[in-house]
Amino acid sequence: MSGASSSGDPFEALGDSNRRVILRLLGTGDMSVQELAETMPISRPAVSRHLRLLKDAGLVAETAQGTRRIYHLRQQGLGPVQDYLESVWGDAAARFRIFAENTRPQDRR
Repeated sequence: MSGASSSGDPFEALGDSNRRVILRLLGTGDMSVQELAETMPISRPAVSRHLRLLKDAGLVAETAQGTRRIYHLRQQGLGPVQDYLESVWGDAAARFRIFAENTRPQDRR
């Protein structure tokens, strides 16, 4: 399954701490539901529900390996989130740089 079309909101998907942990774990490599569940304090069915929401949001995709489903991050799924953060922090970072370049530190002798 490619997970190319997504119907969920990536920002809403990132709003849950368990889903953020799953994304961090998948950032280290592809994992099955069982492997994810073994590292988390929630049940395997709960991990599956979180993965379904992440998949619907386009943040993860799955591939079949026999009877197992292996999950991995979808880099392009994070694009809208990265674009938003860059638009917000990019402007703030530019303003801070201008401020810092035009401000002299106070002499503290």
